[in-house]
Amino acid sequence: MKSWIAFWNILAKDMRSYYLKPPNVSWGLIFPLAWTGMFFIRSGSGLDSVAGLLPGVIAVSVLFGTTSLLAVTVTFEKKGRSFERLLLAPIPLELLMLAKTAGAILFGAVNAFVPVVLAAFLINLASVDWGILIPAVVFIAISSTFLGLFIAVSVSEVFEAQTFSNFFRFPMLFLCGLFFPIEQLPIWLRPLSYVLPLTYGADALHGSIRHAATMPLPLDFALLAAFCVVLFAVSLRNIRKKWIV
Repeated sequence: MKSWIAFWNILAKDMRSYYLKPPNVSWGLIFPLAWTGMFFIRSGSGLDSVAGLLPGVIAVSVLFGTTSLLAVTVTFEKKGRSFERLLLAPIPLELLMLAKTAGAILFGAVNAFVPVVLAAFLINLASVDWGILIPAVVFIAISSTFLGLFIAVSVSEVFEAQTFSNFFRFPMLFLCGLFFPIEQLPIWLRPLSYVLPLTYGADALHGSIRHAATMPLPLDFALLAAFCVVLFAVSLRNIRKKWIV
């Protein structure tokens, strides 16, 4: 019971200190709006393009929201030595890191529905399969958050975390099938697409919104879960190796 009290206290502190700050809240609204507007203007195909763009904008909102904030907050606390005090807390390391990442997961999941709300004013969302969309958003938020955690525990400076984040994020945007099919990629690039977690999240989003998934949805969710487990395990290993003496 004490461990779970500590979990909620850490989560509440992070929400107050980082995620509920006005700049982050406004950024969570402006960023999806900017991406939606950019692709809408670029496509030039009217309201019919919104449904096609929506899976990509949702995934981008989650990916950038989770990795950007978590990579900065964990790296900043490690630099300021406040993270070392958390490591001394009498709770399992796994629960501690779940508490540190829960805020980013919630922020990313909420961020995902900003473009959904905007799209609701433009198109009819009656055909959306919410039973697939909501779990897909949650899995993308978790895998993206754990990717941000992996980045944060692999560097020592905030600027290094941001640079390292972009090394993963921007290739994923163009290789995961969000904005054009993987089949249109050069054949030598296609295998790389299938080792990216966002590929399977994007496929699930396309299946829920456009009913155009290219892989079985149970396979998408199973592989996303596997990526989550692997990224979290590797991050814990790096923490134990580098940060715990």
